[in-house]
Amino acid sequence: MENNSDKKFQQTLVIVKPDGLKKSLTGNILTRLSEAKLRIVAAKVVQVSRELACKHYEHLKDKPFFDEVVKYIRGTLHGEEYHRVLAIIYEGADAIKKVREIAGVTNPEEADPTTIRGQYGRITTKGMYENVIHCSASDEEAENEIKLWFEPDDIVEEIYPVETIDTLVKKRVWKNVNRTK
Repeated sequence: MENNSDKKFQQTLVIVKPDGLKKSLTGNILTRLSEAKLRIVAAKVVQVSRELACKHYEHLKDKPFFDEVVKYIRGTLHGEEYHRVLAIIYEGADAIKKVREIAGVTNPEEADPTTIRGQYGRITTKGMYENVIHCSASDEEAENEIKLWFEPDDIVEEIYPVETIDTLVKKRVWKNVNRTK
């Protein structure tokens, strides 16, 4: 019998990358992730700006492949219609470990063939990993990534401390054809 006191309650960010969307793998990936028995507390489709991509991969900024991974997560390598990703926050006992085990190692050729990356990933002829999914590697990384990709009101539960501030923000709203100026 498992000792639940040894388990750590965590949140983790999962991103289904543009190649996962282009190959219509979203359903398959979500089905595989459901094996972890975690809860989804937020999900959204995101058009990834260059600024967001650069912040997400900031830890790789000095690597020679930095520009390629930025293009990859932005979807610019996969055609006009794939400038988006699906970002999801999962939470539960040992969430990071469970998701990473199902996802597999980063390099699709080294990933166990029963993992998401092993089954659906590939290395392009240019040597770039297309591994269809991103998942946080640590508690600190998960918190930083979640706060980068989501606003507190995007999440159905309060997972980190928040505050309310007064601000004037210009935002888009649904057009009301009956609205007078």
